[in-house]
Amino acid sequence: MNTSPEAVSLIVNGEQHCLDVPGSAPLLYVLRNDLGLNSPKYGCGLGQCGACTVLVDGKCARSCLIPVDGIAGRRITTLEGLGGPDALHVVQQAFIEEQAAQCGYCLNGMIMTTVALLQSNRNPTDIQIRDALSHNLCRCGTHIEIMQAVKRAAQMLAASQGESA
Repeated sequence: MNTSPEAVSLIVNGEQHCLDVPGSAPLLYVLRNDLGLNSPKYGCGLGQCGACTVLVDGKCARSCLIPVDGIAGRRITTLEGLGGPDALHVVQQAFIEEQAAQCGYCLNGMIMTTVALLQSNRNPTDIQIRDALSHNLCRCGTHIEIMQAVKRAAQMLAASQGESA
């Protein structure tokens, strides 16, 4: 395991970053501590709760498990890279409109997983939504609102592209 700092090049939210960090450092720590991106959360450190979820080349990944030297050159997207207060991503907007958060700790993982789901399936069924989100833990009980937010996001995407949901 490499614990000596080395130059690692990462593409995060469309921007190239060259960082001197140990190659074995978990991506989560680099995102939060070195790049100041606070949306991925430390939850369990075992890749089981989903709080640290990011997109790597458009696919969900648990950033607490990924060493940075294994991800160099790949496109990493965090919640901050989806959209901001002036231009929300459609999934972020749907989660707000459905009030799909209480404490908000799971929200990063729920939103990032929803984005990945809707990229591969524009009109998921309830079962497909539950299956996609089943690896993200939420203790607050906003499951109904989260389901509604995913459905709303799918409808909003379809409407914006002239499709029928």
